[in-house]
Amino acid sequence: MADFHQKPKPSPKPFERLPGLRKVDEDDAIEAAMEKAMGADQSKDPTATTALKRLWNAELEAELEEALSGFDPSSFEVAAPKGSKGDRGSTPKDQRGQEGRPGLKTGKVIGVRGKSVFVDLGGKSEGVLTLDQFTGDLPAPGSSIEVVVERFDPDEGIQILRLKGSAIEASWENLRRDVIVEARATKVVKGGLEVDVDGIRGFMPISQIDLSRVEDASSFVNQKFKAVVTEANQREKNLVVSRKEMLERERAEMREKTWLSLEEGQTRDGIVRSIKEFGAFIDISGVDGLLPLGEMSWARVSKVEDVIRVGDAVKVKVLKIDPVARKLTLGLKQLAPSPWETAILRYTRGAMIQGKVTKLMEFGAFVELEPGIEGLIHVSELSPNRVRRVADIVKEGQDVEVRILKVEPEVKRISLSLIPAVKGAKPVVEEEDDDEPPRPPAPEPKIPLKGGLGDRDRTNR
Repeated sequence: MADFHQKPKPSPKPFERLPGLRKVDEDDAIEAAMEKAMGADQSKDPTATTALKRLWNAELEAELEEALSGFDPSSFEVAAPKGSKGDRGSTPKDQRGQEGRPGLKTGKVIGVRGKSVFVDLGGKSEGVLTLDQFTGDLPAPGSSIEVVVERFDPDEGIQILRLKGSAIEASWENLRRDVIVEARATKVVKGGLEVDVDGIRGFMPISQIDLSRVEDASSFVNQKFKAVVTEANQREKNLVVSRKEMLERERAEMREKTWLSLEEGQTRDGIVRSIKEFGAFIDISGVDGLLPLGEMSWARVSKVEDVIRVGDAVKVKVLKIDPVARKLTLGLKQLAPSPWETAILRYTRGAMIQGKVTKLMEFGAFVELEPGIEGLIHVSELSPNRVRRVADIVKEGQDVEVRILKVEPEVKRISLSLIPAVKGAKPVVEEEDDDEPPRPPAPEPKIPLKGGLGDRDRTNR
């Protein structure tokens, strides 16, 4: 029989789980350690091991009772397992309550009560916004409006809304990037403007004042305008706003609405944004359209600045729409009557008229008879003699007197001649049938032709 007074060798404490072992394996390990400590065969005295295990369990329970003395389980909050109903962090935002649904919404107006407009956001959710956010007529009950959810008021159980595009009543608590505020320019400072946003001093860089480049910012002093917050730091009292970003947002919204309403043949109001050698770009409610040089006037135009300038307000006609490439072609001359419509009444065949040479080509010279009406003098009609070069007969800008040969208004073409008419000839009135009368056949020669007669000559010999 083993000596129980023998000091056992150090072994793992029975209440410390050995790493990498399950509960069953841990019990087996404890029993093996006890057998080793006792130095006896368990099969010979199985009650010894059981008594020792009971002794250790009693000691362990005593230690636990002492550690937990004075502990109140009701005062301790146990965290809910991740993924349970109490874990809001794992729940998608769109599945949470009203307090977790900020952002842009479309709702229906319920009605106006006092100074507030109540809006149904759907899903048993309602919101409220103040009347001072509306600049025009108030929306009728049942109409749809776009609003921005600012926050959820748990006391009232309702969403606090802001009209899309309206400015908030600013404070350091709600100032953050991308919110819209109302700013007033107070003075010009280095690099831009100092602005006042509901009593908070801010800064607007000169590059963020307008869509186009601003050379003199003093013209904006004392003006009020909406702006977008680009930087807000309450600790450093740093507030930066941008009017340009606000204008770009409004322009983008307007652009989409304009594309949906554009149709070929429409007459639209526009502003000349920029000028190029080939034409001008016109802003039509946020959409830029090209006005080609050739579509500006019925008369020949050499420079765009001769017709329009940057900033001019113009009426243009929509000639072509490419919705895929989002390109728009405009016309200006189409709003004035074409001079070719009545050209047949003013120009008759054979009449002599004054004109100015506008362009020289290898095959002839173009002559302007009036603004929008040009005729061509073919090289064969420049002189009764052979012409080697057109420039030897006429020069650009030269005033000439020409004779009308043919008028074709349907193809916008007039044929001219520089050769004087036969003396005593009268102008011929144009008829519907413009074909030349057939020439009479040439008379047969009375004098016999000289020369060989072929086979007949040989037979007569």
